[in-house]
Amino acid sequence: MNGDTTKKSTPYTVPIGPVHPALKEPVMFTFKVEGEVVKSVDFAPGNTHRGIEWMGMRRNPVQIVHLTDRICGICGIVHSLSFARAVEQIAEIEVPQRADYIRTILHELERMQSHILWAGVAAHELGFDTLLFLTWRVREQAMDLIENLTGNRVNYGIIQIGGVRRDISDDQIPLIKQGLDYYRGLLAQMKTVFLDDSTIRMRCRGHGLLSYRDAELLCAIGPTARASGVAMDVRHDYPYCAYGDLDVHPIIPPQEFGGPQGDVYDRIIVRLLEIAQSIDIIQQCLDNMPAGEILWEKKLPKLLLTLKKAQGEAIGRVEAPRGECMHYVRMDGNDSPATWKVKASSYSNLMSWIPMLRGEQLADVPIIVASIDPCMSCTDRVSVIRDGGSPGYLTKEELTRLSVEKTRRIEQCH
Repeated sequence: MNGDTTKKSTPYTVPIGPVHPALKEPVMFTFKVEGEVVKSVDFAPGNTHRGIEWMGMRRNPVQIVHLTDRICGICGIVHSLSFARAVEQIAEIEVPQRADYIRTILHELERMQSHILWAGVAAHELGFDTLLFLTWRVREQAMDLIENLTGNRVNYGIIQIGGVRRDISDDQIPLIKQGLDYYRGLLAQMKTVFLDDSTIRMRCRGHGLLSYRDAELLCAIGPTARASGVAMDVRHDYPYCAYGDLDVHPIIPPQEFGGPQGDVYDRIIVRLLEIAQSIDIIQQCLDNMPAGEILWEKKLPKLLLTLKKAQGEAIGRVEAPRGECMHYVRMDGNDSPATWKVKASSYSNLMSWIPMLRGEQLADVPIIVASIDPCMSCTDRVSVIRDGGSPGYLTKEELTRLSVEKTRRIEQCH
């Protein structure tokens, strides 16, 4: 004993991240806790910046579509479709109706595999790995369908400015219907294992609460907002592709489950019901898909010439599995866009973590963080504000210099 009577004061600080087994995406959390209870929380994203926008600004729009496919390993259709829709508005390109239906089918298949993947992650965060293995096994059917229709399981390369690169043949339609029947038969089982399990109900009902008012004030979107009762969905509010011809409405927790309460359990309900909705949307597309062309312009040089002459700005909006995704594009009559900015869905939902986590126990942090289905690789951007407030970009050499200087500062402290 050295006679030191200094006592630690509460609340204690508990850092989690930026890379931690409890997190599926790199983000730095700093919790203030008393005992096991979270009193306050802060977080710092920005660990997965890859400079995709910078690369895109040095390519033509057709080349950029391939980059947009790589913004996210799950939402390739979402980003390439958002970008293509922005460019098509600027160049006044009218997408053939058949191409719009094919885009819609692939968009919904992507939503299904994304929601099922999330369900597996959520089960793992709850310690229910048997359910993780079940959900990821059944997800394979959607992945196989996507591969059959596009040629790839990820980075599909199916979207083109003015349409799609591949048609859906008559031989492929029975495969799609077979896949839809497979998931229809699984829905009841999925609802039973997720919604009737007493452990999942105890861990998720009443935890990670986001009220309707907080969801609106924090501009939450997608299943995160709809679970709190905010009835918004870009497919319904601002129809695009074939959605204007289809029966689509925002999914909120129904009264049979007690109505919207804004907790983790409701986010599970919304995503499971949206899988059923995607099955119905794809079926509607198959029943009503028109014949015709799949590209506005087949000749690539002619398409590039049209895009080079385009001037103006536009926003491409789509309803991603995590909520509204937007791509802003400005073109000024050159090969490359003058501006390209991506606002991914997770960007709008991250602030929801603050009210969700406050008052919860540390053991509930993994499932609550995962409940908004965050995707940091979609979201992370770098914006540098120089002295005087003017925005700018850092070159590779400047970043290297900053890294070296930081290393030297750290060495001097030891």
